[in-house]
Amino acid sequence: MQADTYIENRTFDEIRIGDSASLERLIRIEDVHLFAALSGDINPAHMDEEYAQSTPFGGVIAHGMFAGALVSNVLGMQLPGPGTIYISQELKFRRPVRIGDTLTVTLTCSERNEEKKRLRFDCVLKNQAGELVVKGEAEVMAPTVKVRRPRPHVPAITLDGKPLQPG
Repeated sequence: MQADTYIENRTFDEIRIGDSASLERLIRIEDVHLFAALSGDINPAHMDEEYAQSTPFGGVIAHGMFAGALVSNVLGMQLPGPGTIYISQELKFRRPVRIGDTLTVTLTCSERNEEKKRLRFDCVLKNQAGELVVKGEAEVMAPTVKVRRPRPHVPAITLDGKPLQPG
């Protein structure tokens, strides 16, 4: 099997202060609509272009917590990866995330708690212009046992009757 058919973690003992992981994600209107459907947050700032034009942002923006979900993606899939348990997250929203923005999500280990096997990560999300859009911290209980599993199948999704490809 190809390497990308598996997901694998890094255990607490393998992670050092300064270790980091990143992902890049294009924000699509479909992402905003799916997040609204999942969360129930149908604020017109996210869903209604006519209304959103009248806001200080001048158009539809992504949900702030969608950025939090991208942080969760890095923690759960890369660093530490499978077996990670979220303890807390703090985010500060600096700029709106717009449809068509490409976000780079970077997490860097800033603290290790040997006794509790917990890690703290600095979280930085920047747009394609290099502008800081979200900054924060996340704390996790890191796995202590190595996990390597076949990548789970993600079910096909349709949005308004159209097939949607994963982000």
